[in-house]
Amino acid sequence: MSAFGIGQAVRRDEDRRFVTGRGSYVDDLRVPHLAYAAVVYSSHAHGLIRSVNVDAARHADSVLDVLTGMDALADGIGGLPPYFMPADMGGPLGYRTIRPILVSERVRCVGDRVAVVVAETLRAARDAAGLIEIEIEALPAVTTPDGAARSGAPLVWDDCASNSCFTLAFGDAVSTDAAFSDAAHIVSLTIRNNRVSANSIEPRAAVGIVNPADGRMTLHTSSQNPHGVRKMLADAVFGIPEADLRVISPDVGGGFGMKADAYPEDAIVLWASRRVGRPVKWVATRSEALMGDNHGRDQVAKASLALDAEGRALGLRVEARHALGAYVASATVAPITYSMRMFPGVYDIPAVHVRNTATFTNCSPTGPYRGAGRPEACFTLERLMDEAADRIGMDRVEIRRRNLIASAAMPYTTATGVTYDSGDFVGMMDRCLELSDWEGFEGRRATTEAAGLVRGRAVTCYVESAGVFNDRMELRFDPQGNVTILAGTHSHGQGHATVFPQLVHEWLGVPYETIRYIQGDTDKVAFGRGTYAARSSMLGGTALHAAAQEAIARGCRMAAHLLEVDEETIGFADGVFSATGTNRSLTFAEVAKAFFRPVGLPGGQSVGFTVTGSAGGEAPNFPNGAHICEVEVDPETGQIHIDRYTVVDDVGRVLNPMICEGQIVGGIAQGLGQALLEQVAYDPESGQLISGSFSDYGMPRAEMMPKHIVSELAEVPCLTNPVGVKGVGESGTIGSPPTLVNAVIDALRPLGVNDLAMPLTPARVWSAIAAANTPSFQKQEAA
Repeated sequence: MSAFGIGQAVRRDEDRRFVTGRGSYVDDLRVPHLAYAAVVYSSHAHGLIRSVNVDAARHADSVLDVLTGMDALADGIGGLPPYFMPADMGGPLGYRTIRPILVSERVRCVGDRVAVVVAETLRAARDAAGLIEIEIEALPAVTTPDGAARSGAPLVWDDCASNSCFTLAFGDAVSTDAAFSDAAHIVSLTIRNNRVSANSIEPRAAVGIVNPADGRMTLHTSSQNPHGVRKMLADAVFGIPEADLRVISPDVGGGFGMKADAYPEDAIVLWASRRVGRPVKWVATRSEALMGDNHGRDQVAKASLALDAEGRALGLRVEARHALGAYVASATVAPITYSMRMFPGVYDIPAVHVRNTATFTNCSPTGPYRGAGRPEACFTLERLMDEAADRIGMDRVEIRRRNLIASAAMPYTTATGVTYDSGDFVGMMDRCLELSDWEGFEGRRATTEAAGLVRGRAVTCYVESAGVFNDRMELRFDPQGNVTILAGTHSHGQGHATVFPQLVHEWLGVPYETIRYIQGDTDKVAFGRGTYAARSSMLGGTALHAAAQEAIARGCRMAAHLLEVDEETIGFADGVFSATGTNRSLTFAEVAKAFFRPVGLPGGQSVGFTVTGSAGGEAPNFPNGAHICEVEVDPETGQIHIDRYTVVDDVGRVLNPMICEGQIVGGIAQGLGQALLEQVAYDPESGQLISGSFSDYGMPRAEMMPKHIVSELAEVPCLTNPVGVKGVGESGTIGSPPTLVNAVIDALRPLGVNDLAMPLTPARVWSAIAAANTPSFQKQEAA
C-alpha cells in the first residue's frame, strides 16, 4: 500500500502554512486605495425607524460615503431571500421573508443593519458611525419560540399570524396514537436545545472590489460556499449575470455552517465599492459576530416515547418549535427538516409522528450549525431512552440493545422515510462499552464518593444523515503530465487539500507530491456547492472517482494510439497503461503529456487533457456510532469534571484516519461546549442581547474538556457510493451533548435530580441539587 494512498494517515499539507503564520485570510488582503466600512446595527429588538440622521457622519473627516436603507431602495439594491422553503420541494406554503441589506422602516432584532459609513481608515469609519442619530419607536419583542406562539404575543411580521412561518410533519399520527394506546409505559420530556453561536476563530470578513472600467465585481469573503454566495448576490441583490461577479473564498478560519451563506455585509462592501470607486473592506468585531452571525439550535420539543412491558419502543411522538429569529435566513429550513426526519435515530420504532413549527422571534436569524438538526433529534431521543430506563427500572444498555436496529435488517427504512443502507449499531455500542471499561465503573465510583463527589455515566447511540445536493470535481492535466484538482467543495479545516490528492494518487498512480489543489474561486472553479452537512467526502469523493475513471478511459484510448495496439488490449493498474501480451507500457504522466503534442493526436481526442466528474447526491450516507462519558460532580459547587470519554464511529471507508479522528474529537469538544456553557441569551422583556461578548458567552476552555478522548474508527462501507465512504465532520457534535447531560443526571439521580436543561453551568447544577433537597428552595423557585 502506498504511503500516500487511501487509508493512510497523511499529515495535512495545508497545515504548513497555517502553523507558520502564512495562511491567507480575507483580512490579510491589501489592495491599493482600500477603504473601510463600519456598519451601524440596531440596538432595539423591535421598532419602527422614525429617522436616521447622517449629516454629522457625512461631514466627518475622511468619510467617503454614508449609506442607509433609503439609499439601498434608491439604488435598486435587493434583499436576501431564503435559499429554499418547504413549498419549493413540494411541502406546505410558508411565510417567505426578504432580509434587507439595510433596514429602512422597521427593525426586527438587535443587530439589524441600519446604516454604513465608508471612510479612508477603519478608525474614521467607526468614529463617524458613532455620529449617526437613529430614532426608533420601540415595539414589544418576543425572544423564545414558545413565547412567540402564545396567544397575544407580539408579531414579528404583522401578516404572519401566531409568528408561525410553516409547520412540517413526518410519520403517521393514526398508527402512533394506536401505539400509545397499547403502551405499558409512556415517558414524556420537554427538551430545550439552547441557542448557540459558532464563534469561528476568524470572524466573518469581506472585501468588495468593483472595476470602474466595466463594472465587474469581485468579492473576497470568508465563506464555505463561494458559488452559492455568487448566485445569491447576483440574482437577488444586484440583478446581474453571475459571470459579472467573481467570488473568492481563501483560507477560512472555521465555519461550522454559519459561513455557508451570503450576509448583508457581503453585499454592502460591493455596493459601497461601486459608489465610492474604491475597494471596501469590512471585518466583524467579536461582539458584532456574536450579535450578527446566524445562530444555531434554539428548539423546544415536547416528546413522548411509548414502550411495551419489556422496554421495546412502540411509538414516538414529538411536537416541536424551532426558532427562526427575525428572518428565514439562508438554509435554515434544513435543520428543521433534519431534526424531524432523524428523530427515530438508530432505534426500531414502528410508529412515529413528529411535527415542527418554524417560529419567528425578535432575535438574530438561526441557520445550519454543525449537525444542523441531527443533534437536536439525537438529544431528544437519547434523553427519552435514559428516562425510560429509569422509569421502567431497566439497565440503560439493555434498553438500547432491545431497540437498536439489527445489522441484518439493513437496508432499513424508518417511520419518517429515511433508508439506512448499512450499519452495525449494536456492534458500535458493544465496542464502545469494551473500550470504556464499562464494567469497571463501580470501582471508580467508590473512589469518587470517597472524595466527596458523585459519579455518573451514560452511553449514547447516534446516526446522522450526510451528503446533500449534487456536486462536481475537475481534473486538469498540464503538458508535463501533472494534475490539478479543481474542487466544487470547499475546505475550511477538513483537510481536502490532503485527502483529495490521496484519492487521485490511489486511483491514477500519479505521484502525490505533484498533485495541485484549487478551490474557492468562482473564476477558476467552474461550479461547486461548497462544504457543509458532512457532504464532501462522499460527494466530492464520488465526483472525483467519476473524473478519475473518465481520465483512465481517455488515457486508454491515447495509450492504444501511442503503443499502436487495439484499445481493448490496454489495461491500467498502479499508474501504468500496458498492452496485454506484451512488455510495452506507459506511465500515466507519459500518456497525459501526449494530449499536448503539437501534431499526431488520434481521432476523437482534443488538445489538452481535462475531465470532470459529478455526484448526484440522491442517496445520502449514514455515519453512526456510540459515545460513553463518565463525569464527576461536586454537589457543593455544581462543578462538573469529565473524567473519561470514549467514542466509536462508523465512517464507512476511512480515507485518512488522522483527519477523521481530528474531526471527531473537534466535534465532541464543540458539542460538550453547548452542553456545559454556551448559550446566546436575550433579555425576555426588551429583546436585548445579554451575551454579546466572551465575558458573557461561555466559551469552553481546554481544562473543561476530557484530558484524553479514546477514539476508534470502524469501517462498515457505505453501499450507495463507489468510494464506500460516510461523512465524519459533524458526528462528534451529534452524540456528545446527550452523553454529557445523561451522565450528569445519572450522577445526580440519587440526589433527586431527574432533569437538567443545557447548558449545565455550575450555578444551574447547584440550583437543581438545592431545589431537589430543600423544600423552601423548591417553593422559592416555583414562585
